[in-house]
Amino acid sequence: MNRLEGNEQQYRLVVALIAVVSGCVLIGLLTLMLSKSEIGSGHVHLSALLLDRGSEAYPLTIQNVMWLMFFFGLGELWIRFRRANEEAEQIDKGLLPEDDSTMLRSKELRPIYRKVMQVQEARYFRLQRLIVRIVQQFQISQSIEQANSLMNSSLELMQHEIELKYNMLRYLVWLIPTLGFIGTVVGIALALSAAGNMPDLNEAGAIQNWLGVMTMELGVAFSTTLVALIMSAVLVFLLHLAQGKEEVALNSAGQYCLDNLVNRLYNE
Repeated sequence: MNRLEGNEQQYRLVVALIAVVSGCVLIGLLTLMLSKSEIGSGHVHLSALLLDRGSEAYPLTIQNVMWLMFFFGLGELWIRFRRANEEAEQIDKGLLPEDDSTMLRSKELRPIYRKVMQVQEARYFRLQRLIVRIVQQFQISQSIEQANSLMNSSLELMQHEIELKYNMLRYLVWLIPTLGFIGTVVGIALALSAAGNMPDLNEAGAIQNWLGVMTMELGVAFSTTLVALIMSAVLVFLLHLAQGKEEVALNSAGQYCLDNLVNRLYNE
C-alpha cells in the first residue's frame, strides 16, 4: 500500500466518523423538534414514524440504527463521488501528446514514462497506471498488439476494482430494508401482545384506549419498513450515479490512452 492509498483509508475512517456523528446530530435534532407520540391516540406521529419515540427502549430503536446506517452509506457515497471527480480530472493534465501528428517510438516514450513516474499519483490514479503499464509493455516487447492487449486486460481489472469498491454500499442497501422488516415483525409482535390484554367490553373508554394502543403499534411497525425502503431507494439511486461516474471516468481514461498512446506507437 502506497502513501496515497494509506491516506485514502484514513480519509474513509474520518468520513465514516463524521457521517455517524451527523446521524446522531440529526436524531438529536428530530428528538428536540418532534413531540413524543401519545400512546393510544390512534395516529402515527412523525416522532413515532422517524424515531419510534414511543418505544421504551428509546433511543436504542431500530429507526435510529437505520438512520446511522443511512448516514454511513452517504459517507461512503461521498468518497466514491470524490474519487470519480479526481479520476476524471487526470485527463486534463496533458500526460500524453494530444496533437494529430506525433508518433511515439521507444525514445519518445521515455520522457512520458519519467513524467508520469515523477508524481506520487503514478500508482494511485487509473490513468497513470494505464500509461505506465502500456509503456513498460511496449518497451519490453516492442509489440503494439501486446501493448493494446495489456490495456484491455487492465481496463477489465480496473472495472472489477470499481465493482469491489461498492461492496459495502450494496451491503448497506440490503441491511437497511432488513432492519425495517425486523422492526415490522417486532411491532406486530407488540401489537399482538397488546391485543391479548383486551379490557371489559362494557368499558367504552378502556376499549378505545386498547384499540388506540394496537393501532399505534401496528402503525409504527409498518412505518419502520416504509422509512427503510425510502432510505434504501435514496442510497441505490446515489450508488448508481456514483458508480456510473466512476465507470465514465475509466472509459475516458481508456479512450485517452487508446487515442494518444496505443494508436501512436511506432515500432522502428
